[in-house]
Amino acid sequence: MDEDTAISYEAAVPGSRVLTSTGTEIGTLEHVLEVPELDLFDGIVVTTRSGLRFIDADQIERITASYIRCSIDDDEAGRLPAPDGPAVYRVDALADTGKSMHDMLGRMFRRPHWMREE
Repeated sequence: MDEDTAISYEAAVPGSRVLTSTGTEIGTLEHVLEVPELDLFDGIVVTTRSGLRFIDADQIERITASYIRCSIDDDEAGRLPAPDGPAVYRVDALADTGKSMHDMLGRMFRRPHWMREE
């Protein structure tokens, strides 16, 4: 597949570069926001140097296998809002890898360590 071929938002790859209209990299794709029951693309959450930022679906021009291009300029990119809504939690796969009693018990009971994303 040609990397410049447009793809569906459902096929967007986390970690893909997110670019402004001028080609400046904002950050990388964290995840896509959608309403599956309605087959509705709501936007994307981007990991930036300033933390997680939200870009509305109306501001997305093109999604490819290697990048996502937005219609916002560099100034607007600096003013992107943080995503709102319920908190997102992920399991920390490297938790309990040490030699402490806490870590050994964590491995023994296979206790997941949920980390809240900010």
